[in-house]
Amino acid sequence: MTLNASLLKQGAACGQEGVPPPPLLLSLLESSHHILCVSHVNPDGDAVGSLLALGSILRAQGKRPTLALQDKVTPEFQFMPGVEKIIGPAEVAHSYDLIVCLDTSSIDRIGTVYKPEIHNQIPLVVIDHHVTNTLFGTENWVDTGCAATCQMLVHLADALSAPLSEETAFALLTGLVTDTLCFRTANTDTNVLQAALRLANAGARLEYVVRNTLDSRSFGLVRLWGVGLANVQMEDGIIWATLNAESRQRSGVEPHQSDGLANFLVTVREADISATFAQRFAKNGQELIECSFRAKPGFNVSQVAFSFGGGGHPPAAGCTVSGTLQEVSARVVAALHELRRQSIDGDCG
Repeated sequence: MTLNASLLKQGAACGQEGVPPPPLLLSLLESSHHILCVSHVNPDGDAVGSLLALGSILRAQGKRPTLALQDKVTPEFQFMPGVEKIIGPAEVAHSYDLIVCLDTSSIDRIGTVYKPEIHNQIPLVVIDHHVTNTLFGTENWVDTGCAATCQMLVHLADALSAPLSEETAFALLTGLVTDTLCFRTANTDTNVLQAALRLANAGARLEYVVRNTLDSRSFGLVRLWGVGLANVQMEDGIIWATLNAESRQRSGVEPHQSDGLANFLVTVREADISATFAQRFAKNGQELIECSFRAKPGFNVSQVAFSFGGGGHPPAAGCTVSGTLQEVSARVVAALHELRRQSIDGDCG
């Protein structure tokens, strides 16, 4: 697989002149018919939204897309039209003209829907906005100036002269809303708002998307948050909570579904960075800790996530670390303290 790193578009605001979909990427999409579209494990709104939207765009071009995810779509994203078209790893075929990977920073984050021993000879296109992207595709369109991969797909639809149907608009608005926490993150610029306006004009209803995503959670999740809030700790601008596997299992909540607690914790006035640590056990008995980070402007938690094998964005990132809940949380909190110290020292300098 030959890496093409020249397509990395870093830092510019998404949608500005000079950051269009690369011609080679468009050529691959136009010349391919049977296309496998995938995204990352534990899919969030931007992953599911961009996957469904790309499928809709490709079908409008007369293509035959297959949409696949390793993990099931969680209840808050089941409202999106077309979600029933997404298949699991067992149904993924061996032969495709092209594979497109969306909203995924590294190849291991795709999970088992991408099998290197089978799919390695098929061109792999990466469309992503994560600053930690490793440029693992044969063609890479990585625009860190975009607030969401769904924002990039608005421009892809334009480049392909594909209409923004209501189905596509709902999917894309879901990604924008969830990745910006309803347009409240620091990277919500005029380009994001203009994209959202276009999607609203195409039929996507903001209230409906917010009600089904950010404003929707199970009773079990609320009870799990209660466990986390009961043991919350704070020290020198870092606030964190731990969630053990027993509490999580009683609540019926998967580890990655507790991310919202980190969003809540970072709103504490005295906090600059928040973290949650959710314990789970692999099938082989290995203890794993799902770490989720959030930060206020000026602190880049993706650096800490990347150092522990994860990824994300400056204000929101995560990783999975092997070890005990106590040991991992101590190590990671120490790294967050160091990040905060360096960030403050850098500002002072």
